[in-house]
Amino acid sequence: MITLGVSVYPDIRPLDEIKSYLQLAAQYGYTRIFTSMFSVEGTPEEVLAYFDDLDAVAHELGMQVALDVNPECLARLGASPSDLSVFDKIKADILRMDGAYAPDENYEMLCNPYGIKIEYNASSLEPAAIEELVGRGVDKDRILACHNFYPQRYTGFRWDKFCKVNARLAPLGIRVGAFVASQAPGTHGVWDATCGLPTVERLRDYPASLQARIMAATGNVTDILFGNAYASEDELKAVADAVRFEQPEPVNEKAKEAIKFFESFAGPQGFRQRKVYVEPLYDLTDVEREILFDFYPHIDFGDSSEWIWRTRIERTVYSDQAIAPRRHVGTHFDRGDVVIVNDNYKHYAGEVQVVLEPIVDDGTRNLVARIDSQEMDLFDLVGDGDAVIFKPIR
Repeated sequence: MITLGVSVYPDIRPLDEIKSYLQLAAQYGYTRIFTSMFSVEGTPEEVLAYFDDLDAVAHELGMQVALDVNPECLARLGASPSDLSVFDKIKADILRMDGAYAPDENYEMLCNPYGIKIEYNASSLEPAAIEELVGRGVDKDRILACHNFYPQRYTGFRWDKFCKVNARLAPLGIRVGAFVASQAPGTHGVWDATCGLPTVERLRDYPASLQARIMAATGNVTDILFGNAYASEDELKAVADAVRFEQPEPVNEKAKEAIKFFESFAGPQGFRQRKVYVEPLYDLTDVEREILFDFYPHIDFGDSSEWIWRTRIERTVYSDQAIAPRRHVGTHFDRGDVVIVNDNYKHYAGEVQVVLEPIVDDGTRNLVARIDSQEMDLFDLVGDGDAVIFKPIR
């Protein structure tokens, strides 16, 4: 299950303001907090006292705090890999190591007697280092990994490397976190962040809920946190809604019998749901709208071509319904077009198809909706047997 979190910056905003934000986030099921400890100025006593107060606020709300530290910060606060007692005194949950120690010292930290979890920087520490720690028999629940965020535009993590690193970490059985960027006006963060604080560069300007859906769809990200603050209430709610894949959508009566067959295909774990937002086109007929938006699940069984993704069960459920042909302007359908096969090819009428590469409009398909280029980044992650739920954006 995906855990949601937010970031707060005590060196930029007062604690009372931060507390109000955390209360709002907690209402929507957020349980993780990221905060930078080494950026806060003051004596060791002042810094520890501040985060003692922040931890108390978080724990009252049922949230855990990851304190971003590094070896220099630990030394300044009087801590070491063999002595984390100062963090136990402030009831720290997680130490997020922006810079790691040598292997033996990392191991020593993980074996601390206080149960404090250690979270490693997945964007800079090689997966092999974490594999080695797991191999030494450390309790996996004590090891976490979380990627960096990147304030400077065009410097964020590469998507292909992000996926590659996470695919290597996921089999270790540890949680892997990453940051999404709020698009709310006037947000703040470390180092005068004005362009959001995402992990992945290509997602920087995407709506926060889409960033979260894309990360969740990879199957290898377990913790999703807002990097910049403060995310709007609409964003907090949208991201929370976006990752609740375990709650099936209601189905119409016509789908129930068909679903029994497909549930057996899904196996005991059920379907992985992928919500895809589309722009409806034309004045859709009642049956077209029902097929596209009310039917569940739209699902491909692994034999789609390079040109189209297709879900076939609808043609059996709606075989008695007329789907009159409707031509569109143009000779081709383009990537991201959503079509329904019409009565010019009656055997397949009712199938929902998403165009992956341009195809000729031969008169057998009705254009019903369009997926924009950003949503198509999510759709490209839809796997065989994933249940797709189409939602209208207007």
